[in-house]
Amino acid sequence: MFGLGTTELIIILVLVMIIFGAGKLPQVGGALGKGLRNFKDGVKEGDEEKTEKDTDKIDNNSQDK
Repeated sequence: MFGLGTTELIIILVLVMIIFGAGKLPQVGGALGKGLRNFKDGVKEGDEEKTEKDTDKIDNNSQDK
């Protein structure tokens, strides 16, 4: 996982707990999850729009002939 070993992940987790506190950790995780989900949805939506534009161009070109 990104070239990080178990020791490095434990150190990062401890630092995050020190910075945000154990009580805020679920909120931080939830916000991170929502952000990733929105990002994935945005990428998927952009791909769908691109596909729609490409099919529209193909349809327009075939109608012009």
